[in-house]
Amino acid sequence: MANDSTASLDQSSSSMNCGNGNFSYSKNSTLQRVGSMKANTIIEEVIADRLIIEKFSTSSNTVRIADLGCSVGPNTYFAMQHIIGAIEKKCESKGLSPSQFPEFQVFFNDQTTNDFNTLFTCLPPEKKYFVAGVPGSFHGQLFPSSSMNIVYSSFSFHWLSQVPKEVQMKDSPSWNKGRIFYASASDEVAQAYAAQFAGDFDSILSARGKEIISGGIMFTFMLALQDGCHPSKHILSFFLDAAGSILMDMAHEGLITAAQVDSFNMPLYLGTPKEITGLIERNGWFSIERLKFLDHKPGVDEPIQPSKNTAHLRAVIQDFIRAHFGAEIIDELFDRLHTNIAAHRDLHLSLSKAGVLLFVALRRK
Repeated sequence: MANDSTASLDQSSSSMNCGNGNFSYSKNSTLQRVGSMKANTIIEEVIADRLIIEKFSTSSNTVRIADLGCSVGPNTYFAMQHIIGAIEKKCESKGLSPSQFPEFQVFFNDQTTNDFNTLFTCLPPEKKYFVAGVPGSFHGQLFPSSSMNIVYSSFSFHWLSQVPKEVQMKDSPSWNKGRIFYASASDEVAQAYAAQFAGDFDSILSARGKEIISGGIMFTFMLALQDGCHPSKHILSFFLDAAGSILMDMAHEGLITAAQVDSFNMPLYLGTPKEITGLIERNGWFSIERLKFLDHKPGVDEPIQPSKNTAHLRAVIQDFIRAHFGAEIIDELFDRLHTNIAAHRDLHLSLSKAGVLLFVALRRK
């Protein structure tokens, strides 16, 4: 039997799979890359229209950019190079020569458990920026006040700082017994998750509001729901609900305990545009420049690939599973999940079409 401990773990502190192995995030994050690339044109437009070059045309002449929740792999390098290219294009439009372009400093941030060694080893040698790593949670302030020009975050701000305490308490109406996510749970569980997200997102906005200079910009992508859409209709909810059911099957088989499943929840929330807009407006640090859904679903000629989808999910959640249940069940869990996804191929396709990625561009007031 796997580790029998049911003690509450910090289920928010795990990171994506490290290294360059078959199940690493570096090798299994192409879906994230495709989603980010869909916003490249919008990022260029916002930088061209709203970034004030004079704000960094000072004696230091340095543009400071941060990628929060950068993880590992090529996605963060592509994003940083694209942002820098858009800024250089803006400089050219203002009549600046390359010798007058600012210098760039990029800060890569993620949890202390992130594989920064792989991140820095794979930095492109032709990069046009100076590099620093900043370990720590983006739910709090990471940089000095008014020190950043642009902050970028991809597939990160839907992660919670912690699992809501109520969903782990047996005497609470929000106890999420037998499930690992809120999407198909009771209204009380969903409300606890929503409240946790509201507090966390407000903290993120306030921290960035202190760090970013007036007129600076923040870009973020996050998994989200259409207004009025039930969270169980999101493709990620399908995956996590399936994983939760498999874990309960494994508990019935004696591979783990039911108490272990009851005490485990994924620290992630799928907000709606209405929720997120309201939180931004109430927080008050930023104005909304763009807030729109990106088309992020399989193309009409792209077949559903259970192996690929399972590998992508494994790269994201394996460390959470290992930390709570132990390493012994990992292969069996994801083998069964692959079978489940393959058996529900038609449902999976319809959910893929319903799943959405929200892009938000904010300007510091």
